[in-house]
Amino acid sequence: MAGKLGIIAGGGALPQLLIDACRASGREFHVFALEGQAAGGTVDGVPHDWFRLGQAGAALKLAQALDIREVVLAGSVDRPSLSSLRPDWKTLSFLMRIGRKGFGDDGLLRRIVAAIEEEGFTVIGADSLLDGMKPAAGCLGRHRPDADAEADIERGLSVLAALGAADIGQAVVVQQGMVLGVEAIEGTDALLARCGALKREGAGGVLVKLAKRNQETRADLPTIGPETVRRAAAAGLRGIAVGADTTIVLGRDELVRLADEAGLFVIAVDPIALDPIAGGAE
Repeated sequence: MAGKLGIIAGGGALPQLLIDACRASGREFHVFALEGQAAGGTVDGVPHDWFRLGQAGAALKLAQALDIREVVLAGSVDRPSLSSLRPDWKTLSFLMRIGRKGFGDDGLLRRIVAAIEEEGFTVIGADSLLDGMKPAAGCLGRHRPDADAEADIERGLSVLAALGAADIGQAVVVQQGMVLGVEAIEGTDALLARCGALKREGAGGVLVKLAKRNQETRADLPTIGPETVRRAAAAGLRGIAVGADTTIVLGRDELVRLADEAGLFVIAVDPIALDPIAGGAE
């Protein structure tokens, strides 16, 4: 059996799913819950400790004492300001190494993964512990995009390809060929809220969410869940498109039910072939 797993827990449902998977398989684990990020209920009744984002040294020391060899990063993390970070020496050393140059999320996460592995740990992807979470190409529910929505999806893919090269965001909202908004530091939920106020008359827009090319997938795979559908419907969108085999779908049954009831399509697309209608349901 695999050794004890260290779960670095941020926000959202993913940490809980990993805890459940460890329990089901009998694997030992310890949760390193991030203050201000992880939900308190996530760690109820499980082995855990709370850490500030600036306490890398203390977290690494505990992981070594617990004989942890594999680490998984799970959940969303809001970037703190430097003034609020209050770094310990290990964190400060890391910040000094990367310097003042600004990094997008992927650039920063690559450096975090490398720093963790330099301490003797192996970082693994959350998807390697959860079966069936990444959909193949095709529609997830009964609704599917029409020709206009297909054009918006392709437009979104093109925009994300350009933004990904600059390490900016994973998501964009497109309506009738117009880009209503792109995801930056605020995250997908805030993007949807912002675009709801910007929607035009006529058929609603499409949320397109995609991993960047050559992204560090062990740390930050694009993720959607039932809440994404709720927010997309509230924003007046008519569909969601994600990358096939590169996106984690949480609560798939509930997500499909909500999308079907709201009249939204949810489709996994092949961003390389730009063939969004391959496979799927009628």
